[in-house]
Amino acid sequence: MKAIWNGKVIAESDNTIQIEGNHYFPLHTVKREFLKNSDTHTVCPWKGKASYYDVVVEGVANRDAAWYYPNPSDMAKDIRNYVAFWQGIKIVK
Repeated sequence: MKAIWNGKVIAESDNTIQIEGNHYFPLHTVKREFLKNSDTHTVCPWKGKASYYDVVVEGVANRDAAWYYPNPSDMAKDIRNYVAFWQGIKIVK
């Protein structure tokens, strides 16, 4: 699977975890140079507190377009150190 935005591959992995229609990419497969920390946080009732990244490609920012669970609940422990994408970031095979 690949995560693509603004013409660049942001992440690529054959080992994503799919939950609720979202592909979570192992953190080591994400090109960190495209991620900028965000102050945004949300809470999922069963996964826990999510943190976000802005995805920035060639100076264009896609705010809060990536999220992860730094300390997921026991039910979601498999996605620790994984990142998911949305907001126009295409996920393709």
